[in-house]
Order: sequence, then structure tokens, then C-alpha cells
Amino acid sequence: MLVADVLDRWRAEIKAGELDAGGVSERLERGDLERSVGKRVEREEKAGLVHVVNAAGVVLHTGLGRAPVHPEAAAAMGETARRYGTLEVDRFTGQRNRRDDRIAELLGRLTGAEAAIAVNNNAAAVLLLLNTFAAGRQTVVSRGECVEIGGSFRMPLVMERAGTELVEVGTTNRTRAEDFRGAVGERTGLFLKVHTSNYRVVGFTEELDTNGLAALGAELGVTTAFDLGSGLLETEGAEPLDAMRDEPLVREAIASGVDVVCFSGDKLFGGPQAGFLVGSPAAISALRSNPMYRALRLDKVTIAGIERTLELYLDGRGDEIPTRAMLRRSSAELLPEARALADELARFDGVHTEVVEDASQPGSGSAPDVFLPTPVVVVSVASMSAAALASALRHGEPPVFARIKDDRLLLDPRTLLEGDRERLIDAFRAVTAS
Repeated sequence: MLVADVLDRWRAEIKAGELDAGGVSERLERGDLERSVGKRVEREEKAGLVHVVNAAGVVLHTGLGRAPVHPEAAAAMGETARRYGTLEVDRFTGQRNRRDDRIAELLGRLTGAEAAIAVNNNAAAVLLLLNTFAAGRQTVVSRGECVEIGGSFRMPLVMERAGTELVEVGTTNRTRAEDFRGAVGERTGLFLKVHTSNYRVVGFTEELDTNGLAALGAELGVTTAFDLGSGLLETEGAEPLDAMRDEPLVREAIASGVDVVCFSGDKLFGGPQAGFLVGSPAAISALRSNPMYRALRLDKVTIAGIERTLELYLDGRGDEIPTRAMLRRSSAELLPEARALADELARFDGVHTEVVEDASQPGSGSAPDVFLPTPVVVVSVASMSAAALASALRHGEPPVFARIKDDRLLLDPRTLLEGDRERLIDAFRAVTAS
């Protein structure tokens, strides 16, 4: 098939007058056919989802899969994929149950929420939320919170697809309780607050906080919800993540009294891709009763990973979760690793290294103004530009993703997982040997 594809391209060039018989003969003599087929075979073999080394310093790198899960969560997911399991049956009674009952129970213990439900990502959570409480009705949102996140996920367009009419209130920088109150009418279905996780409005600003929104909703009989986006969880006795100190906490959002809080499972929570909706029993029951929920529910493999991740939090082991561990590491802690990596790479012919202070980022729309001081390794290879070196590393085995700054290639040790330093060295060995 791959040979046929190459030949079809040649035939198309002949048909278009771009290639004549002499040109074909010349190509064959040069071995162009073999090279073209070889490149197609190589691309085919390397296509699809493969493991990479993230040396770019973006902890929640959307292009590279966001949060790497804890090894125990990964093991639970693998075992669940290979075997039958108690997905929708109670082992004690033999009766059918709900697949995310255990997740709901664990989320309740961790966050203080009375009820919970899980879907396949936070975008799905928002869609289900809007459709359940405001389909055919109106959703009131502050004008400063009509966000767009990655992949052109625009809140106004999502509302349209969910069947609700957007009502913007206030201004970009200032929104008050009376703005929401003034928008209430017979068709009002939902008051929605959206965390502006990927940008900041600073200066002359004012917003209606979740406590005020919850109180106003209760007074007027309007359902209230808070889309937290990334969703930062902190447990009792755990050291807070100083780097994310300005991020709203899930537990505090729930304690405010809003009916529903939704957040991601694969961002700051540090688990596999999911969306969580937690809140009052009545609100969660309404979400679960929506026929759309069946199309958005989780598969057994994801459920296994989330359950184990939640158990790690509840066991006091939340800081072992890779995302949290990477965000917590200090520059001083990373410096010996950066120097050791620089020394090892400098042993290859033509490779020059230097350790300088730079900054990593949380990534994935989380805390756009947060930069984590990090010592990085600046690498140059004789006769190769930074762009050419980055390309060679991406094409190598294993693929390595670095970052380029000021036309220099930087390797960030913050996002290297167990075994990645050895894999990174192997990648450079292959590049410098070619």
C-alpha cells in the first residue's frame, strides 16, 4: 500500500505535466523510489501515540498528554483494561450499580461535597451542566468570564450547542451582584461563574465571588455553578502548592454553597482525562438523569485510574502524584540534576552545554502568569541550528521535546520523569552519531 501511494503521486505528477519519461528514469537511477518508500515506512512505523521525553518544562503540556498519572494509577488502568471488572455490578449484592459510585464516594470524602458525578472531560462537564439546567432557557455569566480555552472552546458557542441562551452581565473588568439580579427573568435557568484560568484581568476590577453568587441564587431560586477549570485540590495537613497559591481551591468553592462545581481530572488533579461535577444531591441527581450523561460517561480504564488517584490523596500521598511533585520542586533541588545532565551531554563530540537560570510553567491554561524558577541546560551541537537540533530530537528514538528561546535549545529538568534522563542521553547519542 505504501509503495502504491508513492507511485500514485508520481503518476499524478506525470498527468499534471510536472514529470516526463526522462524525469522518471532519472529518479529511478538516483534511487528516489526506494528513498520515498523508505520515508513512508519510517513515518508509518513512528505514527500514532508514542512515548516521548518532555524536556520542554511545561508540566501540563496539552500536546504531550497533560498530566502523567501516578505509577499505581497506571498499573490499575492496565490491569482493568486486561480483565473483566465490577464496572456496573455490586460484588456483595450481585445487583447492578452505577459505574462512578466509588468515584462519587471518594470525591465526597476528599472535597466535602455531598454528591458527585464524573464524565469524560471538563468540557463535557460544562456541556452537561448547561444542558441540564438551562436548555431552552438563559444562562447568566459575567462579561469578563466568557472565556475561550484551547482548541477554540468558546463559552458562548458551547452554550449555543447546549441549547441555552447566553446573557452577559457587567463589564469586562467589573461585575456585581446587582448585574446578575437585573438579568433575572422568567427564562433564567442558571447563574454561571467561570474561572479565567488562562488569562488575568488586573487593575480596576471587581467580581461577584462564589459566596455572593450562591447567596443570590438561593434568594432568587436560580441554580448556581462554578466552572473551576483546572481544579486545585488541597487536603488537610498537606503542604499547599505555593506556585499555585492564587488558584481557587475545589473545597472552598464547594463550601461557598454553589449548587455545582466542575473541574478537570487531568490537570492540577493529576489523574487521567475526566471532568468532575460535585455539589448538592438534587443538582447532581438532575445531571445524572440527563440522557446526555450516557454519551459522556467514563470508561472502565479511566475509572480505575481516577479511583486510585483519589485514594492516593486520601492516603496522604497526594504529593507523590507527578504533576504535584513537579510543581513543588525548587530551583535548588533541580540544580544538581541540571548540572549532571549538562556534564553527561558535554561528553559527546561537538556538544556544548551550559546551565542557566530560566523558568518552567504549569501549562494547559493553568496559572498563565506563574513561572517556576528552574535551572535549565542550554545545548548546542556543532553545525546544527537550535531548530535543526530540536527537529532531530523529535524525530529520534525516543522522541524528545525541548524548547527554543532566543535561538537556543533548552532542556528543562523539571518535567523529566523517572528514566527520562537516560532516555534523553540516548537520544543525544543517536543525534550526534548520525
